[in-house]
Amino acid sequence: MNIHDKHVSLPRKLADRLWLLGNSYFNLYLAQGDNASVLMEMGVSATADEVARQLKILGVSPDYLVVMHPHGDHINGLPILREYFPLARVITGEGASEFLAHPKTAAGLVSDDRYFSEFLLREGFDFLRPPLHEPPSLERSIIMRDNNELDLGGLTLRFLNVEGHALGNLAVYIPELKALMPSDSLGFRISARGFFPIYFTGYNDYMATLDRLQTLKPSILGLAHQGPLSGEEVKTAFVAARNSARYLWEKIKNDHRPEEEITEEIYRDYYRGELTYARPENMIACCKLLIRRSKA
Repeated sequence: MNIHDKHVSLPRKLADRLWLLGNSYFNLYLAQGDNASVLMEMGVSATADEVARQLKILGVSPDYLVVMHPHGDHINGLPILREYFPLARVITGEGASEFLAHPKTAAGLVSDDRYFSEFLLREGFDFLRPPLHEPPSLERSIIMRDNNELDLGGLTLRFLNVEGHALGNLAVYIPELKALMPSDSLGFRISARGFFPIYFTGYNDYMATLDRLQTLKPSILGLAHQGPLSGEEVKTAFVAARNSARYLWEKIKNDHRPEEEITEEIYRDYYRGELTYARPENMIACCKLLIRRSKA
C-alpha cells in the first residue's frame, strides 16, 4: 500500500497499536494503549470528517487530541474533531496558545483552511463541510513540557519540545515501538527531491533538533505530510533533511542580491508538486522568513 497514491485506503496499521489516518497530504497518527488512545496531528477542516470515519472503522474514540504545532495544516481540523469527541482532552506545546493570540494569526488560519479545501477538491477528494470561518481555539488544553510522558497502558508517549520550526512545536516518541512522530521538524518531504527546509524560528535550533531526534534511532518516522517512513528510509530521511537545510542556509547566507530576487528564486525552486497544497501568499511569506533566519 503506497501513501503516495492520493486516494489510498486508510486507516493503515504501521505497528502493533499504531495507525496512520488522514490522506496522502495530511497524515494523522493514532496510538492505542490498554487504557487510553491518542490522536496525533489534527489535519485541516476538510480532512476531519474522514478521520472521524476512519476512527469509527477502528472502533476508537480518542481520549487525547495532540496539536503538534499551531500552523493551519496541523490545527485546523481540531474544532471538528472536538465536536466528534467532546470528552477528548487537547494536548499542545508551550507557546502554541501565544502564537494563536497574535493578531495576524486568526486571518491567516482561516485563509489557509479555505485554500486547503479548494486544493483537496481540485485533487479529487470528496467532502461536504465548508472551511473554517473562525480560527481554532486551544482553550482548556493540556500543555506538555519537554520529556513529559503519558502512560496509555502498555504504550508510553514521550513529548519533546523541539525548536527551529514553530512556536509550540512538539514531537512524540513511543519507545516501545521505536516510533517517532516529528511533525514538520525534518521539513516538508518532497517525493524524489528530499526536503523543503522550514527553519522558521531559527536555523541552529532546527539543526539541533535534527540531531536530537536522530539520536533516538527510530524505526518508524511518522511525518505529517507525504506518509510515514520505516527502516533504512528513516536514516536516509535524516541525512536528506540535514543536507537540504544546510544547502539552503548556505545558499541564502552567501547570496547578496535583494530579498525580492532571492525570494522569487526559492519560490520557483520549491513551490511545485506536493507543496502547492499551501497558499502561494503563504509560501512567499515562508521564503522571506527563511531569508531572515539565514541572514540573522
